[in-house]
Amino acid sequence: MATLLVLDSSARHERSHTRRLTRLFAERWRALRPHDTIVYRDLGATPPPPVDAEWVAAAFSAPEERTEQMRRALATSDALIDELERADVLVLGAPMYNFGMPAQLKAWVDQVVRVGRTFAFDPANPTDPYQPLLRDKTAVLVTSRGDRGFGPGGPLAHMNHLDRHVETVLRFVGAELVATVAVESDEWDDEHLVRTREAATREVERLARLLAERVSTGADGASFDAARGSVGDARASSEPAAHAAGASDA
Repeated sequence: MATLLVLDSSARHERSHTRRLTRLFAERWRALRPHDTIVYRDLGATPPPPVDAEWVAAAFSAPEERTEQMRRALATSDALIDELERADVLVLGAPMYNFGMPAQLKAWVDQVVRVGRTFAFDPANPTDPYQPLLRDKTAVLVTSRGDRGFGPGGPLAHMNHLDRHVETVLRFVGAELVATVAVESDEWDDEHLVRTREAATREVERLARLLAERVSTGADGASFDAARGSVGDARASSEPAAHAAGASDA
């Protein structure tokens, strides 16, 4: 059996594109693999606490030197990392807020990117001091954008600080981001929104099927890439010129 971890970080609920799509992924996964474990965490409703000085002192102390107070400071971090370690597939719902990730998701990132738990640091190796400690993790990013043109090759791609941030964090700790699925143009409520929403729905269903097959067969990343085709950033096939650079969405 496998474990699917679903994270939602949108501040919205009923009107959230990302929540609808992460829920669809989980539903399709459940239908395909009914015996798997699905873990759901709503970061938008219950965000982790931000790291503070006490957390930093505890995280950078050797485990055997930590006091009880330090261990309490790291309790949330330990729980979130344990949850991530158990996951085989991660589906991350992350709307673009002001060109980056929601604060709720950034709080989760700061709790799980931790030396000695999710990455190793070797100062004796200055050319390559950081090594990921997680293994065999596959991730899908489901995002939404208030305007159009933030995807690869789009006129506002240089302002998209969400997708690359998520990919960098996941790679740093040892997870493979295999696809990004995006809904665009929410602020305009136009035909482009309808097209990208429909395209994203189809892509999420396809990714759920392909990843479920990958878990079942133990296929490697190259096999998955060949099966899924060019997913990268799934949007509508056309990319009209951007409107004003609004980027707040859910």
